[in-house]
Amino acid sequence: MGGGRNSVYLASNGFEVEGVDASSDAVSMALKLAEEKEVNISARAADLEKDFIIKEESYDVIICFNYLQRSLIPYMKKGLRSGGIIVYETYIIDQAQFGRPSNPDFLLKHNELLEFFRDFRCLRYHEGLLKEEKAAAGIVAEKP
Repeated sequence: MGGGRNSVYLASNGFEVEGVDASSDAVSMALKLAEEKEVNISARAADLEKDFIIKEESYDVIICFNYLQRSLIPYMKKGLRSGGIIVYETYIIDQAQFGRPSNPDFLLKHNELLEFFRDFRCLRYHEGLLKEEKAAAGIVAEKP
């Protein structure tokens, strides 16, 4: 969830928001931003790799930016209700050419994100350079 920019935006547009981040500082920043913008969000610190559970068919929208944990994707898919939307964007292997950490565990391969959601209806997909020194893949897809 980071500092809460996307969470607060969604809350200001009528969504009930539950945000998660590994950093308690990020959660505090998000809650402060929500208070400043006079919206309510639920936010908590949790280790997504250890003790986090996504309840099945509980969400209309799940968003994830700049974070890749491949083992979490099946749970995200199950966590969406039928007709729910996934919005996902993170760095791809091309990011390594810009001198950033090139650990492939944290970078998508070409078309990998699209493949993860091949059983969903793809509404938008992009992959490649977004800005100078930023390569990413992103998808907006609907669960059948």
